[in-house]
Amino acid sequence: MNRSLSRFSQVWLVDFEFGTPPGDPQQPRCLVAHELFTGRTIRTWEDEMRGARSPPYPVSGDILFVAYYASAEFKCHLSLGWALPESVIDLYGEFRALTNGQALPSGSGLLGALTYLGLDAMSVVEKDSMRQLAMRGGPYTSAEREALLDYCAEDVDALRRLLLAMISTLDVDRALIRGDYMKALACMEHSGVPLDVTYLERVRAEWSNIKTTLISRIDATYGVFDGETFKRDRFELFTVRNNIPWPRHESGQLQLDEKTFRMMSQAYPLITPLHELRVSLSQLRLTDLEVGSDGRNRTMLSAFSTRTGRNAPSTTRFVFGPAKWIRSLIKPGPGMALAYVDYSSEEFGIAAVLSGDTNMQAAYATGDPHLGFAVQAGAAPPDATKETHGEVRDRFKACNLGVLFGMGAFTLGQQVSLPTPYARDLLRVHQETYRRYWRWSNGAVDHAMLFGGLHTVFGWRIRVGPESRPASLRNWPVQSTGAEILRLAACLLTEAGICVCAPVHDAFLIQAPLDLIDEHVRLARALMVEAGRIVLGGFELRIDEVIIRYPDRFKDKRGARMWSEIAALLGAGDVR
Repeated sequence: MNRSLSRFSQVWLVDFEFGTPPGDPQQPRCLVAHELFTGRTIRTWEDEMRGARSPPYPVSGDILFVAYYASAEFKCHLSLGWALPESVIDLYGEFRALTNGQALPSGSGLLGALTYLGLDAMSVVEKDSMRQLAMRGGPYTSAEREALLDYCAEDVDALRRLLLAMISTLDVDRALIRGDYMKALACMEHSGVPLDVTYLERVRAEWSNIKTTLISRIDATYGVFDGETFKRDRFELFTVRNNIPWPRHESGQLQLDEKTFRMMSQAYPLITPLHELRVSLSQLRLTDLEVGSDGRNRTMLSAFSTRTGRNAPSTTRFVFGPAKWIRSLIKPGPGMALAYVDYSSEEFGIAAVLSGDTNMQAAYATGDPHLGFAVQAGAAPPDATKETHGEVRDRFKACNLGVLFGMGAFTLGQQVSLPTPYARDLLRVHQETYRRYWRWSNGAVDHAMLFGGLHTVFGWRIRVGPESRPASLRNWPVQSTGAEILRLAACLLTEAGICVCAPVHDAFLIQAPLDLIDEHVRLARALMVEAGRIVLGGFELRIDEVIIRYPDRFKDKRGARMWSEIAALLGAGDVR
């Protein structure tokens, strides 16, 4: 037994089976819990759980709670009104940290982890049939109850064997930090995002007609559609007429994938409405948006799913996933307010600290690191502003952000409407201005290739090999550190009693009564700064916020035109 577990008097391995109607809180069916040291096992059914004011195992003091993707268990706790455990190790997060960057033919679920470690596991077919039984809901026969409890007990035994197999690899202190995040994640998933359901239903009912009219109205600017079909040759003529250097494949054909459209719409705002329209036509399925009976969007946020450790929620089920205009369906209820609180220029600030580049830190301290870079490079005077030097700022911003993602001169030139040699010169200016950053960044790539991996301050790791892309490795420390900061901030906000509805990359959507929202925003700002200070060794990241008070709704300027068009088509004007 790993001596690091000796600090705990009890270690409880826990698994719930539950049903989850789309968008609603979880509905526990049964529970099996096993105490590692004594071998004591508890089996209980939903009616017994709902009659209990606390779980049948202790959750405070020197007690360790172990689960696999623990937020599922914690959402059952929240549905039952039970307290969450103080100390948690989630073997899903630890397995992801152990294998991040490796190909996993069987996936990273419980069965995949067992298979990876050479442990016996039940068949996928059997597991799926039991999950379907749990999702179906009651009434259950006595035989079905026993079957679900037995299935639940098998998962707990698998969890025990997995813990024993992984125990020598566990960094318990850092595992407990990741376990704390799964509690915060459960609270966010349980809360969900409030939506204007009445308006959503109107859009759903009229969507077929809306699409046709939207194409007609928005395409009047572009002339690239034939009916509902996007015409490549027409779009190519549009880019030529408007001097937009659109990326091409080696064959010479325009690159028309969503990623390219998103990148180009950021560089050329003229493209934004067309990008929103294409996303809405090709990807948007309004019926996929998971909305509960209480009008809140709840879906699995998929913690630790990316190589950088960030969440990866569904792009169709999560309200922040599809087209940007969909976010205007977010609306606080009567007497309530929402606030979108985000880190300002977070990735630039993180890169400045990790690299120890004092010039980058000075640019961040100006409040506008992109204009600060332009001033440092001699391309703008010290008193320059967005208004006086907007075009210069845009070019230096594209360079700042592009460097963090390994962007080359050709792509940068396309973003800022400059020939490749000029973009190459802009990159050279960045390298000369931020020499220490480049030494650090190149060193990170070299270290990853030589030693086979990288890690963050809290132990999130990636394994790499000769086939790994240098651009991804260059970006990994910044993105993964940003993920660490957001996870720690989520824990601090949740523990402080702030209702966090959702995490969104480097931001949170929080909710509070109208008379408390300003106080909660001030507290959220302070805690987010503190999270950054802890991870970055005292450096303070800036925080921005936008408050939405009832009866107003969330607005994203990138989807503003589409939202206005849809509101007009429904005869609602620019709906509040």
